[in-house]
Amino acid sequence: MQAVFLDISALGFNLPALIAQLINFLLLLIVFRVILYKPLLRILDERKKRIQEGLEASDEAKRRLSQTEQEVAKELEKARQEGQGLIAQAQQIAARIQEDAREGARHEAEQLLERARGEIQLERDSAIAQLRREFAGLTITAAERVIKEELDPEKHRRLIQEVLTEAPSATDGADRR
Repeated sequence: MQAVFLDISALGFNLPALIAQLINFLLLLIVFRVILYKPLLRILDERKKRIQEGLEASDEAKRRLSQTEQEVAKELEKARQEGQGLIAQAQQIAARIQEDAREGARHEAEQLLERARGEIQLERDSAIAQLRREFAGLTITAAERVIKEELDPEKHRRLIQEVLTEAPSATDGADRR
């Protein structure tokens, strides 16, 4: 065995120092494995786990976003349909209001026409009564001149009024036309 030591020492290696360094290296390797490697693996595993959870959360968020977008699209469609319904309803109400306004205007025009006819009738009757009074006055004046004496105007008016009411009136002839 000594020959083996001599051969290694001839190469410039010190075997006891080499063995001591190998033992030191193995001890250091074991210490690093216990102190550094396992905690480092645990930290890497935890990081991997957090990354995986983040990816899963991201996928879940994407799924929820997609679902929310679909729900929003449904709600928008529903709101659009409701809006169209409200527009149609408003148009119907507007049409009804316009028709009511037209009907009210027609009714008001008819009332104005009736009122105007009534006023015309009153004015016509008033004019006829005025003409009768004037005619009675003219008749009395003409009769006075004819007989050259004063007649009782009240008595003659009453007589003329009786004659005019008994005779067919001009208004009856106008109504018959």
